[in-house]
Amino acid sequence: MRLLILIATLALGIPVLAMAAQNITTFKLDNGMDAVVIEDHRAPVVTHMVWYKVGAADEEAGKSGIAHLLEHLMFKGTKKFGPGEFSRIVSANGGSENAFTSYDYTGYFQRVAADRLELMMKMEADRMRGLILTEEDVFTERDVVLEERNSRTENNPGSLFSEQRMAALYLNHPYGVPIIGWKHEIKALNRKDAFAFYKKFYAPNNAILIVAGDVDPAEVERLANKYYGKLKPTEGIEKRARPSEPPQLAERRLRFADERVSQPYVIRTYLAPERNAGDQKTAAALTLLAELLGGDGLSSFLGQKLQLEQKLALHVSAFYDGLSLDKSGFGLVVVPVEGVSLQEAEDAMDKTLAEFMKVGVNAQHLARLKVQIRASGIYSRDSVQGLARKYGEALTSGLTVQDVEDWPAILEAVTPADIITAAEMVFDRKKSVTGWLMRTETGDNKEVSQ
Repeated sequence: MRLLILIATLALGIPVLAMAAQNITTFKLDNGMDAVVIEDHRAPVVTHMVWYKVGAADEEAGKSGIAHLLEHLMFKGTKKFGPGEFSRIVSANGGSENAFTSYDYTGYFQRVAADRLELMMKMEADRMRGLILTEEDVFTERDVVLEERNSRTENNPGSLFSEQRMAALYLNHPYGVPIIGWKHEIKALNRKDAFAFYKKFYAPNNAILIVAGDVDPAEVERLANKYYGKLKPTEGIEKRARPSEPPQLAERRLRFADERVSQPYVIRTYLAPERNAGDQKTAAALTLLAELLGGDGLSSFLGQKLQLEQKLALHVSAFYDGLSLDKSGFGLVVVPVEGVSLQEAEDAMDKTLAEFMKVGVNAQHLARLKVQIRASGIYSRDSVQGLARKYGEALTSGLTVQDVEDWPAILEAVTPADIITAAEMVFDRKKSVTGWLMRTETGDNKEVSQ
């Protein structure tokens, strides 16, 4: 009900006060570390994050998985805080913590009472430069990662299928290598690999500090200088330059059969542009295109045609996420009903896509989507941790604080013509991978089991 009231209010053009003030302060330490402070005084808590501008796409060839393995190893301890002590201290102070690795970044965060911020900075700054590792530490954690891969990927046909599709979509770029790493390369990782990656990339001048919550920016800056400011920068860290994609001249197709598949589906992913600093218009158009085509189930164009009218699909979706340092992907998914083959589902998807391009964007549907996006943006401010993550992902993906602030207005300004122009650019079958996930495959390459 609260969301419906807000959407109605926005649709009428009535001003709505933000659920949480977005008071953003930025500063830079002398050693090159960037910092963002997001004030929110509704509760006496704080989220403390350190984002490193390095991820799986920055790994040396043949060392896949080292970024993720190092994330695990960062909890092994230093001279000041022994193995496991970091996590025990966070827990003892009533806090929570986690870490994550993506293609473009690696992040560490704690959520604690506001008066524990200094302690978090002290510990996080210590392990930025003081990590201690033994061979046993690396081998033990490497086995943990291998087991993680077994449970999440090897035992999941959907995940294996996704890996194969990504490898086909990116002919040359490291986004085609799984974040967790290829199994045979993970097995070969060692202490030397881990320390080389750590010493090269874990440095204040390759990191972004984000503090969000019940804090005073001046005090955050004082503490940051006290703990992070004394760390020496690493010389020679250059702007990230990865292998670029060559011209893609041929459509790629992939069939993946596994008896463990519970629900077959067809998916196509197109290579698509990412959000770029000062140039987010195309990404905004693609964001809205994904919503129009398949972002909201039955009300989407694919949902209306394939689920309601033709009754060929159990589920449809479209997806696009422009938050990446390099080229992203735009995808379409159709899950057919019992008795409808994947070929029939793909043909129906293509026909519906062609119809969308012919009839164009429904202005009323677009207006509703914009209202919903504005409402979602306002409610997202309820989560201080979510706000901190939004800025961290953007800044480590090459955007600026100003780009994050400008994004809602850029979305609002997108026209139907902008969306069709973006669609015409992206929907190039030569720059796409079409995949079928199925239970069984016959000798004539026709999927028959649903």
